[in-house]
Amino acid sequence: MLPLSFLEAGDEPLSVVCLGAHSDDIEIGCAGTVMTILDHRSAVTVHWVVLSGDGARGQEARRSAQRVLRRARARDVQIHAFRDGFFPYEGSAVKEAFEEIKHVDPDLIFTHSRHDLHQDHRLVCELTWNTFRDHTILEYEIPKYDGDLGQPNVFVPLSGRVRRRKLKLLMSAFPSQAKKHWYSEATFDGLMRIRGIECSAPEGYAEAFHARKLTLRLDPASSPSGGVGTGRTSSATPRSADA
Repeated sequence: MLPLSFLEAGDEPLSVVCLGAHSDDIEIGCAGTVMTILDHRSAVTVHWVVLSGDGARGQEARRSAQRVLRRARARDVQIHAFRDGFFPYEGSAVKEAFEEIKHVDPDLIFTHSRHDLHQDHRLVCELTWNTFRDHTILEYEIPKYDGDLGQPNVFVPLSGRVRRRKLKLLMSAFPSQAKKHWYSEATFDGLMRIRGIECSAPEGYAEAFHARKLTLRLDPASSPSGGVGTGRTSSATPRSADA
């Protein structure tokens, strides 16, 4: 498979928005990919937004974000306190939270999947597409009891080091989740292994995403620097890298 990279221009500024309904969602869905970007790009600004994170869960979310983003040139971490499970019934207020970040013009956005069966996740995805109309959006996956994992079409192979960092983070940063039957190292490692198989990842592990729209600009002279994407950041540069 021909790899496409947005990691080519290491010194070019890159703006990333990470959106999660709950305090561990971003980490579960795309922490490995964000870590990989920060390992390769030196001028990354990350806007990290968690919509439901009050009390202990909010503290966990903030500490975890600081760990993931320690190599970012700039970071904006926002932790809101909307009620878990009630997002569709607080839709107006949640929408206002998105309006607060509408001024951001990111190169890359990570959010929940349209087909996620958790009602909070679905609304976050819907509002992401409502808010950012001409941007590169990748929808990550969250394993759960409902069994809604689909067939993602974008894969980011992870190095062994990044895989281990992600697992250590998930197992240490969210003690409030430790008693949940699905929240285990085996769950997260197993999903990364399956996705690694599906993309023939060099070290056997990957994160996966749904991309609804993908535009490939194959003439480097007419494409903006940045790499693979949709909308305005849509150039793609082949290279043999691990992301």
